[in-house]
Amino acid sequence: MSAHRPRILVIDDEPQIHRFLSPALEAAGYEPARADTAAEGLREIARKPPDVVVLDLGLPDMDGKQALEKARAFYRGPIIILSARDRETEKIDALDLGANDYVAKPFGVGELLARIRAALRQQLQEAGVAAVVSEGDLTIDLVRRLVTRANVPVRLSPREYDLLAQLVEGGGKVITHRQLLTAVWGQAHEQDVQYLRVFVGQLRHKIEPDPSTPVLILTEPGVGYRWRPR
Repeated sequence: MSAHRPRILVIDDEPQIHRFLSPALEAAGYEPARADTAAEGLREIARKPPDVVVLDLGLPDMDGKQALEKARAFYRGPIIILSARDRETEKIDALDLGANDYVAKPFGVGELLARIRAALRQQLQEAGVAAVVSEGDLTIDLVRRLVTRANVPVRLSPREYDLLAQLVEGGGKVITHRQLLTAVWGQAHEQDVQYLRVFVGQLRHKIEPDPSTPVLILTEPGVGYRWRPR
């Protein structure tokens, strides 16, 4: 799972589903992506693999189970089925074809968001990364994109959070300047080391017990940075 906002691709031909799901996903800290047909969804998965796919079974150009089977030929991320078909056999077929979860329509947004969080937690676990990292009174929830100190939210900009998540997910390994700049800002900024230093300084002031003596974000001179829990 990338440190950027997790990208959730919703493949559904009902405009009203996108109208209420997109802002709900945005508000929850995700990057919503949309496809109205199976073919469009499969192209989008191949073009830019999302962190989670939400797939309707009743698509106009292809049965959703066929789309699921095609997606599983090249996509290993979580796929959550969203469908009005609530028969047990439909659910069993979808799960046997590689779906990770099944949510029947009509559904509550809160329930779907909870299923998405569970899928993202599973991804982190498979990558050997804890979904929630705690250091003293500092807590970093990598699924909810929430950082708190003594249960009080720490206000981070999206870039500051993305930088922090990259470091935490590195698990103590050194991450080079170029790797961090490319992951957080894109390839156009891969040489902007001074830009990175500014953001690391800002981040240290917000999360380090004593920013003048960092114990969480450590500098590897001339190379990059790494996360070292106390």
